[in-house]
Amino acid sequence: MLVLAAILAALQAPPAQTPPPPLQPSATLSPCVDPAVRARCPDLVMAAPSDLRAERTRSGRRLLRIRNSIENVGSGPVELFAQRTGPREMAARQVLEDPPGIRRRYQTGAEVYYTSVPARGGDYWKFDDAARFELWGLFPDGRRAGLVRIGPKLRYCLRDRDRVGVPGRGSRVPARRVFPACNQSARKTEVTLGTSVGWADVYPASYPGNFIEVTGLVGCFVVLHRADPDRHILELSEANNVSARVVRLPFRPGRQGCPRYVPPASE
Repeated sequence: MLVLAAILAALQAPPAQTPPPPLQPSATLSPCVDPAVRARCPDLVMAAPSDLRAERTRSGRRLLRIRNSIENVGSGPVELFAQRTGPREMAARQVLEDPPGIRRRYQTGAEVYYTSVPARGGDYWKFDDAARFELWGLFPDGRRAGLVRIGPKLRYCLRDRDRVGVPGRGSRVPARRVFPACNQSARKTEVTLGTSVGWADVYPASYPGNFIEVTGLVGCFVVLHRADPDRHILELSEANNVSARVVRLPFRPGRQGCPRYVPPASE
């Protein structure tokens, strides 16, 4: 009887449940937003264009010089590990760390080039398309019209230049530089570039390429600084990569007398 009762109980009991498989990183979600990964990711923002100044070259070109700053306000550094693929180029993978402390490398399409900057001491390994200076027309209602010009500076070291801090991330902001100046060795087969949490890669208005040519332009325009325009950096948010400033050309310091800029809803 006891044996029969055990058999009947087993038949009536629900089938044993196998534990669910562990979550796997999504094929469509960035590891920065995938709850299965929860990687510590950077978040790049551009400080507003500043220290604007007009310059006229000997050939008669008119330049609008601008200071710019790429700041990392994320939960982890932006770090690129690059390996040689040609005489002056490297393919880079982004390094992210997950909560247990495991560091993983992700293919993002990022590239690093050995870039000549004679006025600043030679050649440097720099991240391509790190940021872009854009000049747009401005409608009377503050909406931007068409793209008018793009500045020549597209490559950046992604170094720890200035400590800017981030509210709420005090413990993650290094007290000292982790990523120094760009490597200048032509013999390097591997380099690491990066910007720590709470640090910025900053370039003054006088830096080579830190301008937009404005020859012949008259009226109201908006200067945009756009971080990572081709989205080769995995980050916490892509919605805060643009900063703006309205200018009247020819440029003079002070009030510009232009409509207030109204950014599109997608930015």
